[in-house]
Amino acid sequence: QVRLVESGGGLVQPGGSLRLSCVASGIIFNLYNPGWYRQAPGKQRELVAVFTKGGATITADSVKGRFNIYRDGGSNTAYLQMNGLKPEDTAVYYCNVVHWQETQRTYWGQGTQVTVAS
Repeated sequence: QVRLVESGGGLVQPGGSLRLSCVASGIIFNLYNPGWYRQAPGKQRELVAVFTKGGATITADSVKGRFNIYRDGGSNTAYLQMNGLKPEDTAVYYCNVVHWQETQRTYWGQGTQVTVAS
């Protein structure tokens, strides 16, 4: 059974930082490209940052320079380091993994809430 368990969300003041973690089990993590997405109330889910098939990363313009995605294959974990948080970053953040070759093999975590407010 595949599981993606996110953690690290919470309430933070504007300008603060959080690090989200996504621990994967039930898959060979190194065969998957992890990514982070978010969904704010009343809005569609949007890409935040992902690893591509070639190992590069794609980061949304809205978070570029503030957020960074990285991974640790040894611990089957993907991270999203978020600095300089803004109120508009408030959303539920979801971890996603896509098989590097068979892209129909994709899995989602349950989401973790990030709230940026004074």
